[in-house]
Formats: sequence, structure tokens, C-alpha cells
Amino acid sequence: MKEIKNIICKNIPICKYLNALTLLIGITWNVKAQNESNIPIPTQVQIQWQNAQLAALVSIDLHVFDGKFYVQNEARITPVEDYNIFNPQKYDTDQWIKSIKDSGFRIAILTVSHETGFFFHQSNATPYSMKALKWQDGKGDILRDFKTSCEKYGILPGVYIGTRWNAFYGIHDFKVNGSNTFAENRQKHYNTMIENITKEIFSNYGDWAIVWFDGGAHGPDQGGPDVLSVFEKYQPNCLFYHNLQRADMRWGGSESGTVPYPCWGTFPYVSTGAGETAKKEISENNFQLLKTGDPIGKYYMPALSDAPLRGNGGHDWFWEPNREHLIFPLDKLVEMYYNSVGHNTSLILGVTPGPDGLLPEPDVKRLKEFGDEIKRRFSNPIASTSGAGKKIILKLSQIQKVNQVVLMEDISKGERVREFVLEGKTKKGWQLIFKGSCIGHKFIHRFEALEFSAVRLNVTESKGEPDILNFSAF
Repeated sequence: MKEIKNIICKNIPICKYLNALTLLIGITWNVKAQNESNIPIPTQVQIQWQNAQLAALVSIDLHVFDGKFYVQNEARITPVEDYNIFNPQKYDTDQWIKSIKDSGFRIAILTVSHETGFFFHQSNATPYSMKALKWQDGKGDILRDFKTSCEKYGILPGVYIGTRWNAFYGIHDFKVNGSNTFAENRQKHYNTMIENITKEIFSNYGDWAIVWFDGGAHGPDQGGPDVLSVFEKYQPNCLFYHNLQRADMRWGGSESGTVPYPCWGTFPYVSTGAGETAKKEISENNFQLLKTGDPIGKYYMPALSDAPLRGNGGHDWFWEPNREHLIFPLDKLVEMYYNSVGHNTSLILGVTPGPDGLLPEPDVKRLKEFGDEIKRRFSNPIASTSGAGKKIILKLSQIQKVNQVVLMEDISKGERVREFVLEGKTKKGWQLIFKGSCIGHKFIHRFEALEFSAVRLNVTESKGEPDILNFSAF
């Protein structure tokens, strides 16, 4: 064979022909494989996001320091009387990020601006920023310190930018009120300012893992700033969330930290709209489409599940005095995890520094308890396996009690599984555990403990060959 190959390849035209033929065959098989599944494929940034599973939204704004209860509708239309109320004496972003890291979170997102319109970075684009403060002689930069702490502790950094509401500039739902020349000029000024601010954030602070525009970010077609082109120029390897032209993930339809089952990672529209202003097909039935996704959707757009840590009987994204009783108890946080991460989404928990500049100790303690409990439950599987195909058997070393099964697809190849059956092998034979549809990045099923010697996954319907990245029993 080697001699024949040497003879053939001495004839260069024949060799080129064979190489071309090999390439064509490879392309043909590749096209066949794509046609076989014909499903959306996530980007590496989307895979990174879903692999992170837990993210913390660190919410800070001027009203944290006024000692008054935060009323959102008022905050959106009422400028802060004195921005120099911002004066945290124990300010320490390392404490924030270390607390988040120690609790098992992999992403942290900072609200660099929210509804007051104040920006917590050194800005040349707006005077309403850290430069205006007496604190740290106007030289402070919370965004810089936050980013540095994330890098120190190995946490993926994200930034949340509020453009939809700005009490200082009089921006309400993206717009300056009125239709006269004054309003038009003010709108142009605001749009240019936001474009320059996003350029600062995207070009002066290194790489970001995610940018989150609060309530979306209207583009030029809707009379808003062109933040998407700025983003695509300076942050090509970042997750964009979101405007009416693009959404790399979607809101899960509530701020409960949960989604129903099934929750598919695909969606029929290229964007989602901004909450209550979403198109009818998305907003109807209490945002049901956002909650469930669409198994035949053309776009890979996984859901997020978000909730404030202080949301048990209240809904505090920002620190308020004497509100520690609202911190979710451990059992509710664990339940939230099963119904978010275990339902193919990532969980975003909102945490907020107090007026001293630190995450409050009760909040830190509960976060750590939560992280430790998730680690306890899922760090030591009874058995694990992986593989491609429609039938996979997970053999246990002996007959023993099982009460949880975790399934993960290799989503780099798309969500291929459409229907499946889980069964456990008892002394009397195979027993049904669960019939399901979506697996996606991760599906967790809990049940009353039963004694099995093996667990079996049967995929009864799929788009292309199923590829199971992880199949574990606990």
C-alpha cells in the first residue's frame, strides 16, 4: 500500500485530484451531519454562560445610601437630591467577589448604572459619574475595582448598563418626553452620550463575559443609541443581552429564579423585546414563550432565571434598612436551583452591598450555605457515564438507593433529545422513573429513593444522534 501511495503521489495532478476528492467527501459528510440534526448550535460564549450555572448580580445605586425605602416608579422619575450621599466607609470589592466565589458562583455582574442615571465608573462622556463625587476625591472607579477583584478570584466579569430609565436626564422608557425640537435635540444628545459611555466600558476595562442592558437597549431604528455596533467592535467574545436586533439569551419570564419544565434553549425570534413591550406572541399568557422556549425555534437563546436574594416576602434588588428577614431560606434557594439550573437555565441571584460598602454578613452567610449544600448534593455521584446513541445504561457497583439523576447533553452539537425515558433496574426488573422531553445543558430529576443496580436512558425521539455529556445517579 505504501509503495502504491508513493507511485500515485509522484503524479502531482492525480495526487491533487485525490486530495480534492477527500476534501469533497469530508464536506459532504459534514453537510449530511448538519442536515441530519438541522438545529441551532450555541456559540462558545453561550456554552460558557450555561456552564457557569450560577451568576450574581451585584446591585448598587445612589438610593442605597438615602435611608429610605426604594420605590421603583418614583426612582425612575425623581432625580436624587444629593449624589454625595454616596460615601461607603468600608468599601471592599474583594469582599463582594470572594463571598460570591466561596459560594460556588462563577460569574458576577455589576450594575454600573441603574435608574438614577448615575454611572459608577470614571467617565468622560457624562458628568454624572464617579468624577463628581467627594468620595475618594472624585477618583474612584467601582467598575475598575470590581473587574480587578473578579480577575483576582477567577470570576467571569459582567456589566449591567441601564439606558432605559435615567431620572437625572429625564429619560423614561428609552425616550425624552415630547415631540418638539427641544426633545429631539435632547434625545440625540442622550443617544450620543450612551454610545460614548458604552465605548468607554467596552474599550477601557478589558474583556467582559456578559453585557446586560437593563430592559433591553433600543437601537437607532427605534430612536435609541447604537450600542450594538459599539459592542460588536470592542467585545466580540462577549454575551450580548439584549436589544431588538440581537439577544444571546432570554429572560425566563419571571423574577422568581425558576422556569417550568420543559425549558428549551431555542427560540423562534432573533430577539425578545423589553419585558412588557415585547411583541404579543412573546408577552401573551404571562410570557409563556419566554418561560418554555420553542423546541423548533431557529435561534439558540437559552433562558436565564433571576431573583433577588432578598426576595422571600419582598423583592429587594437593592439594599434597604432592616430587611434581612427577606433573605431566602436555604431550602427555598435549593428548590430554586432545581427549577433553574436543573431545568436548562442559569440562575442569577441578586446581591447588594449595604451603605458601608460591604455585602451584609447575613447575606454572605446564606450564600455560602447555599453553595455548600449544592456542592454536598452533587459533588459525589454514585456513578457517572457518557456516550452517544439512543440507549445508555449506567451500571452501579451494587444495588443501592438512588433519588436523583442528572442528565447533560453535549450542547455544542445542539439540543438533540426531544423525548426520553429514564428507568431503574430493580430486583423485579426495569421500573419507570420519568418520561421527559428537554435535557439541554442540564436536567435534574428528583424522586423518592429506590434501590437500583442500574439506571437506563432511552431516547425515544431526537434530531440526529443524541450525545450525552453526563449521565449521573445520586
